[in-house]
Amino acid sequence: MPTEILMPALSPTMEEGTLAKWLVKEGDTIQSGDLIAEIETDKATMEFEAVDEGVIGKILIAEGSEGVKVNTAIAILLEDGESADDIGAATAPAAPAAAVKEVAAAPSAGAGEAAAPAPSAPAAADGSRIFASPLARRIAADKGLDLSGIPGSGPRGRIVKADVEGATAAPKAAVAPAAASAPAAAAPAPAGPSSDMVARMYEARAYEEVTLDGMRKTIAARLTEAKQTVPHFYLRRDIQLDALLKFRSQLNKQLEGRGVKLSVNDFIIKAVALALQAVPDANAVWAGDRVLKMKASDVAVAVAIEGGLFTPVLQDSELKSLSALSGEMKDLAARARDRKLAPHEYQGGSFAISNLGMFGIDNFDAIVNPPHAGILAVGAGAKKPVVGADGELKVATVMSVTMSVDHRVIDGALGAQLLQGIVENLENPMVMLA
Repeated sequence: MPTEILMPALSPTMEEGTLAKWLVKEGDTIQSGDLIAEIETDKATMEFEAVDEGVIGKILIAEGSEGVKVNTAIAILLEDGESADDIGAATAPAAPAAAVKEVAAAPSAGAGEAAAPAPSAPAAADGSRIFASPLARRIAADKGLDLSGIPGSGPRGRIVKADVEGATAAPKAAVAPAAASAPAAAAPAPAGPSSDMVARMYEARAYEEVTLDGMRKTIAARLTEAKQTVPHFYLRRDIQLDALLKFRSQLNKQLEGRGVKLSVNDFIIKAVALALQAVPDANAVWAGDRVLKMKASDVAVAVAIEGGLFTPVLQDSELKSLSALSGEMKDLAARARDRKLAPHEYQGGSFAISNLGMFGIDNFDAIVNPPHAGILAVGAGAKKPVVGADGELKVATVMSVTMSVDHRVIDGALGAQLLQGIVENLENPMVMLA
């Protein structure tokens, strides 16, 4: 019998919307996936696709209608063999839920199926009727499919053409457990509005469209996945840098003849590398169904380049001198900006550093880059009042750091130990040469 096309819920919180525009008219033949209307919510205008094929028999809600409740019938869809005369039954007052379920599953006489005395529509294992369009039932019959094992994507869970086209036949005994578990498998949430929708939002404004290159697409995909799937937690510390800055100045004077100039970042790399050795359980990576504890401290450092970033890895950082780390980092950063790094130079590592202090950023939270177990976000050093060990107020150069941690690999106490090791190395830099 005729099918109601219902007002869709275009977001989990949508309760009503405006039927802004019909893209079809009565008498038009539509296919599954065709755009049939534009629906306005409080945030956007979205296109509404048909979930089944047929003929638009009657439009029930006019263009421009506001406050249309979700699941309100907005049009009637006729299937093969049906005519406008059949619409009366579809628009009759609502029947009790049990009766509606039977009517929705009943085969259409116009489709060449027996209309009486007993409907031949398939039933689920518990005896209840199955919501399915005549076309979906015909395709299922041709393919030998058991409809009780196929979840429907149409209105009120109705099985439509698209649901059965990609399905393959299986023994009923094997399908039943899948049907029982189907409700637990939720469809993935949409990532956001489509590119066309966003473009329409700004069609009245001047803009330049920038096509995403492979790097930008990879960054977007990996960091979106990381933020959604990695259980982050964050640990924050302030580090007093005065001893490190004084020690660095002395070393740079002595290394001047060799053309070496150490940066604060070189000390941070060394401090992280040694802390990973002191807290070996934190020197690990997530491998899906296991954790890999690394022997060496392979530290990745984020390097900004035009249009993206690289994270070259300094392998065996705990074994290298500060001057060796400095030279290697400068070389990797230069080749990263020229996009001349080999894959093995930016893959791997167990821990990363992202330093935005040179841009005046006080503090920030970085996203863990899987399979790393953590990343240290480094802010700028600034003069601040602090309370000394003797209780007296003094001025010190303080740097704020935030360590983002993958909780699957590192628990809170273990992460605190690792960060404490980093802080101790930076506040007592001479121990890093011992």
